[in-house]
Amino acid sequence: MVFQVTMMIVVAGCAGPSAPEEAVVATYTLPDTVTFAEHIAPIVRTNCLPCHRAGHAGPFPLITYADVAKRSRMVRDVTGRGYMPPWPADTTYARYLGERRLDARQIALIAKWVGQGLLPGDTSALPEPETPIAHHGLGEPDLEVWLPDTFHQPGDRRDHFIIAKAPYELPRDTFVRAIAFVPGNRRAVHHMNGALIEYGEGTKTDVFTGAQYIDAEVMRSLDAFTALRLANDDGTYPPMVPSAVNYLPGMEATVYPEGIGGYYFKRKGTFLMNSLHYGPMPRDTVDRSHVAVWFAAKPPERPLQELQLGTNGVTPVEPPLRLKAGEVGTFHTQYTLPKDISVLTVNPHMHLLGKAFLAYAVTPQNDTVPLVRINQWNFRWQYAYTFERMLPLKKGSVIHVFGTFDNTANNPDQPYKPPRDVVGTDSRFMRTTDEMFQFFVNYVDFREGDERVELGKGRSAK
Repeated sequence: MVFQVTMMIVVAGCAGPSAPEEAVVATYTLPDTVTFAEHIAPIVRTNCLPCHRAGHAGPFPLITYADVAKRSRMVRDVTGRGYMPPWPADTTYARYLGERRLDARQIALIAKWVGQGLLPGDTSALPEPETPIAHHGLGEPDLEVWLPDTFHQPGDRRDHFIIAKAPYELPRDTFVRAIAFVPGNRRAVHHMNGALIEYGEGTKTDVFTGAQYIDAEVMRSLDAFTALRLANDDGTYPPMVPSAVNYLPGMEATVYPEGIGGYYFKRKGTFLMNSLHYGPMPRDTVDRSHVAVWFAAKPPERPLQELQLGTNGVTPVEPPLRLKAGEVGTFHTQYTLPKDISVLTVNPHMHLLGKAFLAYAVTPQNDTVPLVRINQWNFRWQYAYTFERMLPLKKGSVIHVFGTFDNTANNPDQPYKPPRDVVGTDSRFMRTTDEMFQFFVNYVDFREGDERVELGKGRSAK
């Protein structure tokens, strides 16, 4: 026997921050009896197991019936509030690859299973859980670039934000298909935002000199540049590819279909971890992370290009990013496309005062194309969102980005007590307590038929 549930969900409209709300009705059916084996295990294994297993970011395992039953009420509560699994983007607005977000029926199944007393079902018939395939089945990396030394994290129950570099020197220039950050201690490392710095021939004698780990709360801006010795030998600064490699718990390397995207590595370079966040730990611990790199046999047929809007980007933030203590404000940036493009991945970025984020494009025909909406910004969960298919945008389309910031004492992530006036910074190095408003768009030049190109074909089936 089944019974039907009708739920009224309220979501924001798509036209902008001030758009009216609209109601969406979700109708689903639930079985009369819910068991772990038949109904709950598939949900947990798909959405929870990638992090909640040995050696990964989840603080406890969620593999067996006993694991989940032990924490069943917590699982019910955090899934019911949408806190877990973490997926900030609003899937009623746009859809992406690798979404880890439960629908209303899955949430209701978990709640009913707990309410019925955690019925196990025939757990003996459950297959052994498959270990998620790392990096979408790319295989062993061709190059591992290690951070120079071990980081010692004190057990002071505080967040630690570190700036570090992982330099490398290759026999020759080469093509690269994919890059991934691999934490050495997944329970300690919360997230990492990294750039790629490359040195031209003869511009840098020794890429390995300089500081190893810098406390971002103590040193900032050009002082960190100097301490890391990132400059060329003549004192000029080399070009930097922002957001070349990023990490969050459960996040894997972005892998596009063969021939799409990739990088060209010069012989000497370094990965710059400009925000390496270690979460609060109750005991002293250590970490030594590295970057995995997969080479490509030939240059990409369609090179990946990046558009950066807002702070440090090609467009100004309007009005300038300034927030007085106790103020909530919304800011905007926009960019008109000078050519036809096909969007692959978008990446929103703000810091602790972020409250909400919205990006969309308006075509020359005045149609609105959703890019990303995050109704409740969380600094701890920042993803790059890859579309299921390429998303073509025509020349003349205008990309609009809105960010709302909360500089009041009511913001649970408020870094200052009491709040202080905040001015957005365009420094390449900054503390987490500084503020930013950025939007990255990874794209390729448009070709006919791009709207049918499935970006998931570059990934493993599991």
